[in-house]
Order: sequence, then C-alpha cells, then structure tokens
Amino acid sequence: MFDNKLPKLLRDYLNYSSNLNKSSNTIKEYQYDLVNFLKYMKLQSLNNRKMTIDDIETITDIDSKFLNNVDINDLYEYMTYLKDKCNDSAVTRARKVASLRGFFKYLHVKARVIDDNPAKELESPKLGKRLPKFLTLEQSTSLLNGVKNAPLTGKQHDNRIRDYAIITLFLNCGMRLAELVGIDITHIKFDEALLTVVGKGNKERTIYLNKAALSAIKEYLEVRPTDGVIDKNALFLSERKTRISRRTVQNLIKNYLRNICGLTEHYSTHKLRHTAATLMYQYGNVDIRALQEILGHESIATTEIYTHVDNSQIREAVENNPLANYNPKEK
Repeated sequence: MFDNKLPKLLRDYLNYSSNLNKSSNTIKEYQYDLVNFLKYMKLQSLNNRKMTIDDIETITDIDSKFLNNVDINDLYEYMTYLKDKCNDSAVTRARKVASLRGFFKYLHVKARVIDDNPAKELESPKLGKRLPKFLTLEQSTSLLNGVKNAPLTGKQHDNRIRDYAIITLFLNCGMRLAELVGIDITHIKFDEALLTVVGKGNKERTIYLNKAALSAIKEYLEVRPTDGVIDKNALFLSERKTRISRRTVQNLIKNYLRNICGLTEHYSTHKLRHTAATLMYQYGNVDIRALQEILGHESIATTEIYTHVDNSQIREAVENNPLANYNPKEK
C-alpha cells in the first residue's frame, strides 16, 4: 500500500510496477522522481513566481485531466529545471527520464487515461563514458590486512571478523550491496563452495566461492551470535541481532577505506565490486562473457567498461608490436 497523500494515478502506477517484480529501491526512486515532477507541474499551473516547488504541499488533486495537458515541451522544461536549478547530473536526469517514460507509457497504454504519451519521444541526456573507480591490488591487500589484524577485543572483535568476511566477499565475488545483505545461511552450499544470491530484478544467480571467501564465512559463523537472534537465517547480523542493513555496511566500508587506505567518501561498497571485476580481468585472464556472468550484468556492454581500465595492458600490446623496435636503415 502506498501513501494516500499520493495522487491515485501515481499509486496505481507504483502498484503496477511492484507487480512487475521491480525492486523496492526502484519503486522508491520512481516515487521520488514522479512526486517531484508532479509538484513541478502543479507549480507551473499556479503561475505564482513567489512560490517554489517546496511550497507545494499536496498533489492529491492531480488527475487524468491535468496529466492530459502535459506535453513534450513541459517535459523538456522540467529537464532544464533539473539541470539549471537543481544541478542534477546527466546520470540523475537520465534516471528521471526513465521514470517519466514508464509513468506516461502506463497512463497511455495500460490505464488508458491519457490520449497521447508525451514522454514517448523524450530523449535522455548524453552520458559520457565513465571508467569505474577501484582499488589497486596493493590497496586491496592493505584493506584486508588492516581489518584482519585490527587489535580489537570482545564484541568489537566479533564485528571485525564479520567485517572481514563482508569485505572478502565484496573483493572476491564482486557482488552488489543488496545481494550481500540478503544472503541467507541456507543459500550457502559449503560442500560445493556455491552461494545463491538474489540480484537485480529479483533474479537468482549462483556465485562461486573461492578459498578466501569460504574461509572467511566459516570463520565468521564460529563467532556469529546464536542466542536472541531475530533474523535467524540471515548470514550477517547487526548489533541488534537482526539482518545487517545496507546503511551499516556502507558506513563500515567507508570507515575502513578512510582509516586504513586513506581514501575519501568517493569510494564505496560499489567500488569494491568494481575492484573485484577489475582484478579478475587484469590478473585472471577472464573472458568478458565469463565476467558478465560473474557480475550478473544484463548486458555485455555494461561489463565492457572493465576492458578499458588497464592501461598497462594497452601499453604492453603496443610495445609488443613486432614493428616496435624496427628502424629502417638509411640509404
């Protein structure tokens, strides 16, 4: 159930999206993006220059009649507002374009409450290619050593072993944050060194556990609380003995990266996933399609960014050209 403070058509769309097995995070993004858009459109309709979008207290009165009057020019004006007034990046605006496309397509094709789809031709901002940030092999080993050998005792000592297992899984398996916090003990096949996780779109995928990952999990299970545990099947537990939250994992990773490696907040749990992929590609001679399978990427194009991160390989290829040292004799 969604908040009654939302327009009915928006609630209907969010329910529709939920039934398509969209993740809870995706639904939250849809809701945030579309509420902001509807507030903007209502502000424009009021034609009051003294008001801002924050002054719009309710949008429950927005209905099909209102949305039928939205055209492509309104959408591009909103995109300009996001760029110039909100300083939204191209990536953020591209996500909001996707939210608008999905919403108006639903209103036109499924709910059939608007005559035309104004977002059908709405284009996303061009995104420049961004290379992933990752830890070097030396930084990765420093991080693991720093967590493993931290001189902590008691309850903190148990957390250290838990945290070491978490970081080991990130760096060795390349899993997503949501996949890691969602691990259940019953999803681990110790005899086969396999782990089942639920990835994007609620799709299950199998992860192969190497010796380091398997050892770290077993070591943590020896100290993992058993009494008073609320989420009994959750692998990683919080201080409250519930399934560890994403925010807790994000915070502990940032703290370790800052305190051990001296890295800033620009490095996060997702950067550890990038690190795993990069190290596999650089040192493991992994085929790009095998890497796609390991990371659970829907498209091979997403995985291909890792083929561009190793400049040393590019330099080596150029240096190994058989003509690299050829110097014609002058006549």
